[in-house]
Amino acid sequence: MTNATALVRARSTRSAPLVFGAGAAVGVLGGMIGLGGAEFRLPLLISLFGFAALSAVILNKAMSLVVVLAALPARMAAVPASEVAAHWPVAVNLLAGSLLGAWAGASWAVRMRSSTLYKVLAALMVFMAAALVATHSSVLGMLALPLWARIACGVVAGFGIGVVAAIMGVAGGELLIPTIVLLFALDIKVAGSLSLLVSLPTMLVAFARYSRDGSFAVLGANIRFTVILSGGSIAGALLGGLLLGVVADPVLIPALAVVLLVSAVKVARHD
Repeated sequence: MTNATALVRARSTRSAPLVFGAGAAVGVLGGMIGLGGAEFRLPLLISLFGFAALSAVILNKAMSLVVVLAALPARMAAVPASEVAAHWPVAVNLLAGSLLGAWAGASWAVRMRSSTLYKVLAALMVFMAAALVATHSSVLGMLALPLWARIACGVVAGFGIGVVAAIMGVAGGELLIPTIVLLFALDIKVAGSLSLLVSLPTMLVAFARYSRDGSFAVLGANIRFTVILSGGSIAGALLGGLLLGVVADPVLIPALAVVLLVSAVKVARHD
């Protein structure tokens, strides 16, 4: 069976408190490290709620979009819009690659067999775990590159991030932020706001591609589920932001990496 036909009907048997609580738990995990937590939500959609791989990716993408839209006002309060706008060339540079990557990633995802997509998702979870540890265990500094090479690297990195974000249904901030810091030497707060501005159009392009396939109908079949889980994710992210720094990074980051690795093993075993 292909992913296009592997739709899962609405989870009417799942109680609203369970769905909201699962979303909140994911949001807290993400909020404690300054992210939305979509990489942790994806394995829950597959393992706990039983969605097929592509259906889980599309639902995760929809929730990531909601979380990013909710995060924008808070980011703009922390980092003035004028300061973010001053770095518009950085966003354009990354978007030149990420928009193409999002379309390509979504195209590949809808064409994969479910068994293949599960393995790809598992591999990307391992990659995310490695990226999480790498970016939080070292001090990021700007790479010494000439302007032309920096622009080229921005396009290539953007393409790769767009592919990963489309296939996993994530916003991509966990990859965008370190890329912006490394290539353009921006403050991490400004990088966080810019990452949201890059993520939004990138996610919309992935949605546009997914909407051309029958599997997109999973959203219409699970509106209530999506709204409740999104609400839990936003509430959890806000709480996680308040808990930022409560658990030391040397303890928190390895623990979250292990969560991703365990999730990767479980997802890889699906067929």
